[in-house]
Amino acid sequence: MDKKERGMSSKSSSTSPGPAPYGPGNAHPLATLKTELVWEGKYDEYGNRREVDAAGLAMPLQRIETVDEPRARTEAQGGLFDTERAHLDDFRNMLIWGDNKPVLASLLKEFRGKVHLIYIDPPFDVGADFTMSVPIGDGRDIAEKDQSVLEMVAYRDMWGKGTDSYLHLMFERILLMRELLTDTGSIYVHLGQEIAPYVRLVLFELFGGAGFINEIVWQRTYAHNDPGRYGNTVDYICFFTKSTSVHTWNQPYAPYTDSYIESHFSRRDAQGRRYQTVTLDAPAHGRPANYLWKGMAPPAGRIWTLSQEKMEGLERAGRIEYTKSGRPRRIYYLDEMPGAPLQTLWTDIPPVNSQALEDTGYDTQKPERLLERIIEASSNPGDLIADFFCGSGTTGAVCERLGRRWIMADLGRFAIHTSRKRLIEVQRDLHAAGKPYRAFDVFNLGRYERQWWQKERLKGADDEHRRVVLEFYKAEPLPQSPSPLLHGRKGPAFCHVDGIDSVFTRGEVRAVAQAAKGAGAKEVACLAWEFEMDLRMMCDALERELGVRIKLIQIPREIMEKNRKEPPPFLEVATLEAEPVFRKQEGERTVDIKLTRFIPSLAEVPTKELEALQERAVKSGFDFIDFWAVDFDYRNGGPFNHHWQDYRTRNDRSLKTVSEQGHVYPKKGHYTACVKVVDIFGCDTSISVPVDHA
Repeated sequence: MDKKERGMSSKSSSTSPGPAPYGPGNAHPLATLKTELVWEGKYDEYGNRREVDAAGLAMPLQRIETVDEPRARTEAQGGLFDTERAHLDDFRNMLIWGDNKPVLASLLKEFRGKVHLIYIDPPFDVGADFTMSVPIGDGRDIAEKDQSVLEMVAYRDMWGKGTDSYLHLMFERILLMRELLTDTGSIYVHLGQEIAPYVRLVLFELFGGAGFINEIVWQRTYAHNDPGRYGNTVDYICFFTKSTSVHTWNQPYAPYTDSYIESHFSRRDAQGRRYQTVTLDAPAHGRPANYLWKGMAPPAGRIWTLSQEKMEGLERAGRIEYTKSGRPRRIYYLDEMPGAPLQTLWTDIPPVNSQALEDTGYDTQKPERLLERIIEASSNPGDLIADFFCGSGTTGAVCERLGRRWIMADLGRFAIHTSRKRLIEVQRDLHAAGKPYRAFDVFNLGRYERQWWQKERLKGADDEHRRVVLEFYKAEPLPQSPSPLLHGRKGPAFCHVDGIDSVFTRGEVRAVAQAAKGAGAKEVACLAWEFEMDLRMMCDALERELGVRIKLIQIPREIMEKNRKEPPPFLEVATLEAEPVFRKQEGERTVDIKLTRFIPSLAEVPTKELEALQERAVKSGFDFIDFWAVDFDYRNGGPFNHHWQDYRTRNDRSLKTVSEQGHVYPKKGHYTACVKVVDIFGCDTSISVPVDHA
């Protein structure tokens, strides 16, 4: 890193006589610069500060799920749900899947100046390996999970130019976060030792010196050996506020240590209560003695610290003790003291233990006690808290238990899945304990990874996109195609490559299959980034109708890698099948859903793990299900409503394959249930199940 003078030429030496080009009347440009941190991308080629185009980034948030688990479960079973008693208020918390830069820009319209506290824990390890281990089935075996497409592209953006690109990314996002904060709001930025000094300066630039409150040092792990250097056991949490005068603050306290209690609360009264005494006089600073207490003046040069009325009140309450010389001292009982005011070194919060109930298995998970301390200190019940790198959802889980509202976002599909599952559990726990909670919705913003790739690498051309996909698929392009829907051939099969920003639909698959049949083919491979719900089951019927084998193949994320040469595996989409189960209960016909078949796509499995898992995925597909849910009355195009769900936890690896909702439809008719399955890698698959309620 350097200053703004980078790229400027220095004054050249000259042997010719003449006045110096710079001096008191003509200051050198470097003499007038302010001290600042400069990184590549902060200024444009003309020396102008780059602005963040918040308006250009903003777009409508798309609500894809609604989650009010206790209410949905109660009402689907035909029971009455008391919303006023169960819900804290009508505010619905928000869990958002997407790049947090456009997420932040999109939130500004509704939430500018309304967020009371922001905590973020951004990834800060340039050399980190984001492959994660996830348990399969009963947990005795594990599989490796790669980053998703979104995470891969964003991480490359974050560290593509080292510290420069990281700082530019953080500067833009924290700038937008500042706009969301209330005038008395605060932000806590959790950082590792390598990047903390740089980001601290970015925060100083955005919030000013008056906005800096403290830097907290959290001992995140126990002592260990780091060869060649002192062991690194701490993280840094930078604490800044938007206001230069006042901010929300509830003083936190730490318990007294045993040694402090022994040394400072050594006295005991007749009942055995520990106490200490403190002086009731203070330096006068030139002021005269204020009054006589029981005929006694304060020591020379000092005054009594309390008014005479307050001293009399303490005397009546038995809270004054006198020394041998008769000097009054105030009594403080240990059991009435809140503790020692908390300092900036936090050594009393251990990391999440693998056996802890709160452990989600998410690698960067932070302990709930850490977030509890921050949230309680810098917010009040009912305040709105945000976390835009939410990971495993700790911030939302703590906010829910403390009665705060929350907005969380993350780029990783696995993070959103982990958070959703965790927050459903919190809803269940609070409702079971008779405590109020808030519902939440899941949102997304669209397909940024492909848009980014098309714009940056393919220069916006969809034809170039098809060429690249066919090349990696090892298919031959068809310059003279029998149909505009058939773009290539691999062996005897034709290939169709869907648009880069499209969802492959029922209408499209029928048209492609008919084009392949018309060209005399017996097989067609349909390569796409996304597929319409329930498409695989429709393909089965189409295959019988047309006599053409249809393969639905997910375009793998690896083709976006800048220097990728070898073709990655192209895998068929997950197969999911389910059917309704009807029962008679107390004279009513109830409906549940039974999973009958599941084969995961393994799209985010590293290539080296793929072969070992493929056979098991076909034979024991249910082992790869981590979570599944049912919306018994799904409306096409609307959000998925969680009426019932079951999921594996770290401590309970069992999973039901038949729902236990006992759903009761209000009247006879034809309904559509939607089944959503999320596999152990965080990838979701949905199908619709027709239900004839006779």
